[in-house]
Amino acid sequence: VQLQASGGGLVQAGGSLRLSCVLSGRPFSRYNMGWFRQAPGKEREFVIAIALNGGTTMYADSVKGRFTISRDNAKNTAYLQMNNLKLEDTAVYYCAADSLRMGRRSTEYHYWGQGTQVTVSS
Repeated sequence: VQLQASGGGLVQAGGSLRLSCVLSGRPFSRYNMGWFRQAPGKEREFVIAIALNGGTTMYADSVKGRFTISRDNAKNTAYLQMNNLKLEDTAVYYCAADSLRMGRRSTEYHYWGQGTQVTVSS
């Protein structure tokens, strides 16, 4: 399984970005998908996750009401829509996948993408 994250960039506070994560190598529909982020000098933290059938989602409190996750199983892609971005959202964002688990801990995901940088400016 390979994960390819994209869509990061520089955006002003209050703006929006949409990240994409394409899974290849195995059927996308078999995997729960999650997004994590890591800011400089900080540990990697959970952001959001979606179950393999799209029926269940999980959010970090810090992004509730601003970020949404979705998936398109026909395109093998998970999306992270980020609205009303704040300075503290600046980080490298990683997508992750696991066929059995969907949780808030990075150890619950077996496969990881390479990360995409999101920078929010004032």
